[in-house]
Amino acid sequence: QVQLVESGGGLVQAGGSLKLSCTPSINFFNFNTWAWYRQVPGNERELVARISRLSTTPYYGDFVKGRFTLKRDVAKNTLNLQMNSLETEDTGTYYCKADRDGTTYWGQGTQVTVSS
Repeated sequence: QVQLVESGGGLVQAGGSLKLSCTPSINFFNFNTWAWYRQVPGNERELVARISRLSTTPYYGDFVKGRFTLKRDVAKNTLNLQMNSLETEDTGTYYCKADRDGTTYWGQGTQVTVSS
């Protein structure tokens, strides 16, 4: 059973930073793509950032505007999302997603709350 475990969420003031981490239960490079999504109640999940196994350049949602950085830590087998200049609109549950051989895996989600 493949699992994705997220960590790093919490409460932060607007303008602050958080780093989210996603650790899979198998080797990182068994997956084809990795991504972070977020969701607020009543809304659909939206893509925050995505990267594929064969790429070194992440794709970011338009709302990111240079504030977030998606990076793979190969030594720790972890996908990190560094979030800076956080805004109250960034509040939500953040999910790690990975795809492998046509199967999609989701983490349990980690809550990010940005206060004004």
